[in-house]
Amino acid sequence: MSQTRHVPVMLQRCLDLLAPALEAPGPQPPVVVDCTLGLGGHSEALLSAFPTARLIALDRDKEALRLSGERLAPYGDRAMLVHAVYDELPEVLARLGVPKVQGILFDLGVSSMQLDEADRGFAYAQDAPLDMRMDQTTGIGAAEVLNTYPPGELVRILRAYGEEKQAKRIVSAVVREREKEPFSNSARLVELIRDSLPQAAKRTGGNPAKRTFQALRIEVNGELSVLERAIPAAVRSLDVGGRIAVLSYHSLEDRLVKQVLAAGAANTAPAGLPVVPERYQPRLKLLTRGAELPTEEEVAENRRAAPARLRGAQRIRAEER
Repeated sequence: MSQTRHVPVMLQRCLDLLAPALEAPGPQPPVVVDCTLGLGGHSEALLSAFPTARLIALDRDKEALRLSGERLAPYGDRAMLVHAVYDELPEVLARLGVPKVQGILFDLGVSSMQLDEADRGFAYAQDAPLDMRMDQTTGIGAAEVLNTYPPGELVRILRAYGEEKQAKRIVSAVVREREKEPFSNSARLVELIRDSLPQAAKRTGGNPAKRTFQALRIEVNGELSVLERAIPAAVRSLDVGGRIAVLSYHSLEDRLVKQVLAAGAANTAPAGLPVVPERYQPRLKLLTRGAELPTEEEVAENRRAAPARLRGAQRIRAEER
């Protein structure tokens, strides 16, 4: 496995955000969860930077678990790798008998491996079967979405998940073409998108297929609905003093993360109370001012870091009983 193709995004900043929780002395070794293991770059750095910490790492992709298992083997039983989607974190922790954890990291979006393995169909730059499932053992692929969803539903997906202004144009071309022959490969879809866009739309923002591919990937993997469950569940799993760091790669993910963390950091007392009772006080303290961006140097070295947005928070109060 080539290490060059996988450069963990905003790695040092993620470690710095989590460090106070993972270095604090306690009766038990601290537990840190990598909710998106991928090729294991962040996980390896966590194990190396915090030698007393135990790691629980989740991924829905069995191939990622296999490759990372090899990479993390030198850390022995300090690393526990689990085949699960990140909204299943509470069940995973319950099964492992871990009541609370001290650190949680999410690195959302598609892993380098999924983009680089041509036959997965994630990348619009090379022809491949239109699959896009992160877990290839379950669910329907992107081709089935394109070939079977009603036109109105496809327009909604492209607008909501791809923020694609030309959704109607693209979908009417898809519907016309799928009646002649169902879609199976990415190159045909890329070509169709190019042909159906007005000239002005082709001149902005990189490959014109990018937004459609993002929308299909989010739909196929249920990414936003999973994230909507996962971030609140992760916050509930944090011990007091524990910290969470979340890397997002598009505005839809970032908005969702921002809403959950901001709600946790808000005082929920009705207006006008002279003293705010404990139950209304914030459960979280925000650790980043807005979303932090990668440095220009990092983007120059690793173009996949360019869209990254990092947010962090610390648990400052337990849930009400």
